[in-house]
Amino acid sequence: MIGVLIILGVVVAVVLWYFATYNRFVRLRQQVKNAWAQIDVQLKRRHDLIPNLVNTVKGYAAHERETLSAVTEARAKATSAKTPEEAIEAEGELTRALRQLMLVVENYPNLKADQHFLELMEELRTTENQIAFARQAYNDNVMIFNTAIKRIPDAIVASQMRLKEYPFWEIEEESDREVPEVKF
Repeated sequence: MIGVLIILGVVVAVVLWYFATYNRFVRLRQQVKNAWAQIDVQLKRRHDLIPNLVNTVKGYAAHERETLSAVTEARAKATSAKTPEEAIEAEGELTRALRQLMLVVENYPNLKADQHFLELMEELRTTENQIAFARQAYNDNVMIFNTAIKRIPDAIVASQMRLKEYPFWEIEEESDREVPEVKF
């Protein structure tokens, strides 16, 4: 009789552990998705600012078509990204294109003095800061999730749930690690 109670106790403990682990993975996955959604909100704001910025620069630097086209194309690719992996890659391209645009702006003192341009740049700077904070929160949640699905014995539940690692949003190139200098 005692042996049956011990076996029943072990079975109940394993079932409770399984449910607790399953629910923890559900919570962690939702936290990663929420963190990505916060990045997505900021990226949308960034994407909405870019056409105004391009149009303002175009008024002063119309012959810089190649740079303006690169920004426009990078924005289009970024807005059409479907997965975090695609968005991370596309946003890297957009950041590089914007960096090139800022280099072009340096050659146009009248543009740098334009009030509309200055307001757009301030909004973009604020948005970039918010993206950086959201990216940090996303990476923190990804680290917690990715670690949890690899730990034993939790990895057993993770494999049954077919959980895969989420990608970190890492800086791709050495040049992306440098803070761009923007002068007005």
